[in-house]
Amino acid sequence: MTRPINETLLKAALGEKTDHVPLWYMRQAGRSQPEYRAIKEKYSLFEITHQPELCAYVTRLPVEQYNVDAAILYKDIMTPLPAIGMEVEIKGGIGPVIDNPIRSLADVEKLGEINPEEDVPYVLDTIKLLTQEQLSVPLIGFSGAPFTLASYMIEGGPSKNYNKTKAFMYTEPKAWFALMDKLGDMIITYVKSQIKAGAKAIQIFDSWVGALNVEDYRYFIKPIMNRIFVSLKEENVPLIMFGVGASHLALEWNELPLDVVGLDWRLPINQAREMGINKAIQGNLDPAILLAPWEVIEERAKAILDQGMEQDGYIFNLGHGVFPSVNPETLKKLASFVHEYSASKLSR
Repeated sequence: MTRPINETLLKAALGEKTDHVPLWYMRQAGRSQPEYRAIKEKYSLFEITHQPELCAYVTRLPVEQYNVDAAILYKDIMTPLPAIGMEVEIKGGIGPVIDNPIRSLADVEKLGEINPEEDVPYVLDTIKLLTQEQLSVPLIGFSGAPFTLASYMIEGGPSKNYNKTKAFMYTEPKAWFALMDKLGDMIITYVKSQIKAGAKAIQIFDSWVGALNVEDYRYFIKPIMNRIFVSLKEENVPLIMFGVGASHLALEWNELPLDVVGLDWRLPINQAREMGINKAIQGNLDPAILLAPWEVIEERAKAILDQGMEQDGYIFNLGHGVFPSVNPETLKKLASFVHEYSASKLSR
């Protein structure tokens, strides 16, 4: 039996009126939490995500500590890639490393398909545990987007400039579009399995797509993003899009069949609306502000909230993830401020 949940975030994502502005923090579960650091002394990321009880604990911990309006599933965007044939290893201090990077159309054609129930049952078991027994807020499921996943698969690991990825895109367009289709199929299947297991909203992270200009995004990326969102729309859960350094793509996202445009800190909310963003908006406090004195945090948060609340359909978040050095008490205090300040304004 699914537990009753606080649906404030779901309503805001669909552009409906709410009593307060809902919020959650990207990377709200993780290295800024002492409890998490204690777990990491015993277990690797791989081990945590493969143990549903432990993964569920890490996922729900920030909800209990900060009183946020949603949980986001704790896992890595690389999680589904081994199922289709990529050899992924998470190396400390580096990140995901792939020993068999994509170099040709033949490499793309070797990729398989994901069967979530067989390939990532631990992800689905974690979702069921959280949504059926533990959470009183919505669980956000997620996936990396095709460009960001492809960048790891082609570069062989993290990159600062994505030169190999772009070169592959420009010089091997047939292989590129075949890879986009493979990844699109994987993402649709993977995300739908998360929704079936109990996820109430989905965020697609295209973390590195800001490396592309608008023209290249429209040609090489937007068709597969449209196909993904058209398919996910059938599931009737809110769909959120987010990328870093991608303000120039916000209008492109606004044209996709999704519900929420996530902004990083570079594009003010009122400017986004003036540009023509007419979907719900999520964002967008610079996470570095969380290291400033409280007076600065409150002033910046208030300014963002004032812009966000000018229209229905607003979710407060950071412009990227929580830094490890952020004090958990700061996140708790900010969540209280967002709730109290927005409730006082919206009740007038």
